[in-house]
Amino acid sequence: MLDHIGFPVSDFEASKAFYKKALSPLGIKVLLEIGPEQTGAGSHCGFGKEFPEFWIGTGKPLEGCLHVAFTVFTREDVHAFYDAVLAAGGKDNGAPGLRPHYHPNYYGAFVLDPDGHNIEAVCHKPE
Repeated sequence: MLDHIGFPVSDFEASKAFYKKALSPLGIKVLLEIGPEQTGAGSHCGFGKEFPEFWIGTGKPLEGCLHVAFTVFTREDVHAFYDAVLAAGGKDNGAPGLRPHYHPNYYGAFVLDPDGHNIEAVCHKPE
């Protein structure tokens, strides 16, 4: 349904370093960086596996909490994401586990990024 999502962060370099570490276990990496010379304004960094789907950039940070969930294919991927985020300085917002109130096989982990956004990895497959 969505092609990509992007949002401004309060500290571009710190958030870029955070997401590089946090998304690495999922096979997601920086695929494209665009600077002010291309945009006429700020810098942007696009993460993905094949093409940039998740973007962060400079600009006025969002007020409130954004929620982004990354689909993963195994419950082990959920744990790898969670561990990588905590090692990168993220904060726990819900340890890996089943969330049966969503559906019986919903297995996710929730963390907070440097700006306090709720970032999740979720597996919908049974064990």
